[in-house]
Amino acid sequence: MRVLVCGGAGYIGSNMTAMLAAAGHEPVVFDNLSKGHISAIAQTEFVRGDLGDYELLVHTLGDYDIQAVMHFAAFIEVGESVEEPLRYYRNNLSCTQNLLSAMETAGVRKFVFSSTAAVYGIPKDVPIVEDAPTEPINPYGQTKLAVEKMCHYQSRAGKFAYASLRYFNTCGAGNNAALGEDHRPESHLIPLTIQAAMGKRDDIKIYGTDYETPDGTCVRDYIHIDDLCRAHLLALDKLEEREELVCNLGNERGHSVREVIETVKKVSGRGFKIVETDRRAGDPPALTADATKAKSELGWKIERPELEEMVSTAWQWHTRYPDGYPD
Repeated sequence: MRVLVCGGAGYIGSNMTAMLAAAGHEPVVFDNLSKGHISAIAQTEFVRGDLGDYELLVHTLGDYDIQAVMHFAAFIEVGESVEEPLRYYRNNLSCTQNLLSAMETAGVRKFVFSSTAAVYGIPKDVPIVEDAPTEPINPYGQTKLAVEKMCHYQSRAGKFAYASLRYFNTCGAGNNAALGEDHRPESHLIPLTIQAAMGKRDDIKIYGTDYETPDGTCVRDYIHIDDLCRAHLLALDKLEEREELVCNLGNERGHSVREVIETVKKVSGRGFKIVETDRRAGDPPALTADATKAKSELGWKIERPELEEMVSTAWQWHTRYPDGYPD
């Protein structure tokens, strides 16, 4: 299948692109390189463009005979979304509406959307199931939920089939540790902690040590990038028979901030400074997924469940690219 991978030069998009090619599909990357890295996509067919460019999207979909679209081109920083909400509404919502309009014009009828557990806000019950209340508490989560609703109504109107996959904490390096996280600036715990272990950061901060968790620090659900991308392949196949699919993607196991830090120490063999500070507003004590639906409806299973393996693949990538991709 010819698949347009929007945001395909980013962390998740580049891993998805490699996995699509390995599975026999023909990916075409569409990216404006505002966040992505051209060196992460090897020799894959590439179109440099913005999702706000309707004419370019229509021409790209038609010229490459695209049969399905995967969308990873969102802005993802919660704090930034609070500080610059209109920027997030433009990129995450308006540009996605533009993409769906271009798909309708070009007759492309399969769409896999990169959503997030942030649509749930601060959940009342954990693990989180898909029919839990969706009450996002920041513009990032709000824009993702708005796209999900847009997809729902577009599907109900008979325009296309879609899968919305709600991620928990994606981590690790995929494609044999060749494709890792290179966010600039970085905000995710595992790469930040690895940077501290490499001496590229003065310390690693723990925001809150008095949560009602086993060690007092926040607990999150970490999923290896390879497991996440395999779920997308299965979802793409499932759209042959389903018009609408919404699934959580998580490991169904929680790991605390302290556990992550200790695992990085173990994998790297290095120590580093740890600073304990106040809680951040809006951080729930624990967030873990109930991924039963993905397992039952997609036939998906976690193949890389161990935190140490996730951290180990990330460490391999960061030691190979200590300054990030050489763009």
